[in-house]
Amino acid sequence: MKFLVTGAAGFIGFHVSERLLKAGHQVVGIDNLNSYYDVSLKQARLDLLASENFTFRKLDLADREGMAALFSEEKFDRVIHLAAQAGVRYSLENPHVYAESNLIGHLNVLEGCRHNQVQHLVYASSSSVYGLNSKMPFSTDDSVDHPVSLYAATKKANELMAHTYSHLYGLPTTGLRFFTVYGPWGRPDMALFKFTKAMLEGNSIDVYNYGKMKRDFTYIDDIVEGIIRLQDVIPQPNPEWTVETGSPASSSAPYHIYNIGNSAPVELMDYITALEEALGTEAKKNMMPVQPGDVLETSADTKPLQDVVGFKPQTSVKEGVKNFVDWYRNFYNV
Repeated sequence: MKFLVTGAAGFIGFHVSERLLKAGHQVVGIDNLNSYYDVSLKQARLDLLASENFTFRKLDLADREGMAALFSEEKFDRVIHLAAQAGVRYSLENPHVYAESNLIGHLNVLEGCRHNQVQHLVYASSSSVYGLNSKMPFSTDDSVDHPVSLYAATKKANELMAHTYSHLYGLPTTGLRFFTVYGPWGRPDMALFKFTKAMLEGNSIDVYNYGKMKRDFTYIDDIVEGIIRLQDVIPQPNPEWTVETGSPASSSAPYHIYNIGNSAPVELMDYITALEEALGTEAKKNMMPVQPGDVLETSADTKPLQDVVGFKPQTSVKEGVKNFVDWYRNFYNV
């Protein structure tokens, strides 16, 4: 099949493109290669994807005419939409970037799918949509109406926009709420990357909320496995569904939402310990108060995912962190 992968030079987009190419699919990857983090890392990912079945287009999601032209020229079978302005903390300083990329960009993808008979749109949502929810584990059956960052609000908006297109135009859409993704080729703005760099350079690391945080850290290969399996599960309309009796994760329209997480929350200090073991050095810790927009604990209920595709993420933090450190040392010759 012919896939569009948005954010193909990004962390998850690169890994998904690689898996699709290995399976023999044709992939068109787009990315705006912005400078939110080191562009040379994005370029290195693209260099690895280079093949006769991979086409790269430098394109911004917010470019309405460019996106419309791309869809009408390429006639994609399926779309995996992973591009977005990421990061909770960055959204505090640069809110408008999130509106352009995550709202207008998402709308342009929906419009492209609607007008070009795309079979299935799979798109990235985020565990951050759970916001002030405190019942653990987070379930897609729960309402998510109290985000605590603009980033989270844009991801919730993406789900609402997708539902509208599923309802109005019969476009099958699947939203995936990812839980703290980490692993080789990861993003430099994420804790694991920042901690590894600082520790190898002999610098201290900033530990927020004095380390009293739990995260459902999910290894990149598990995330990709979930995406690849779910893109084959095209949501069907359920005429029996009602708002009063049904789950918010499904609909009378061809629409579905899933969590993809490890379902095994890890204390931040234990995550740091795994990194110390992998690096063979102790971190100098700079204990800090909680930052605005941060959620103190995340945990994913992944039973619906397991029921549908027979897969549950299970890579341990110890194994995943070691794999990241091995990649980092190799890539940066440290």
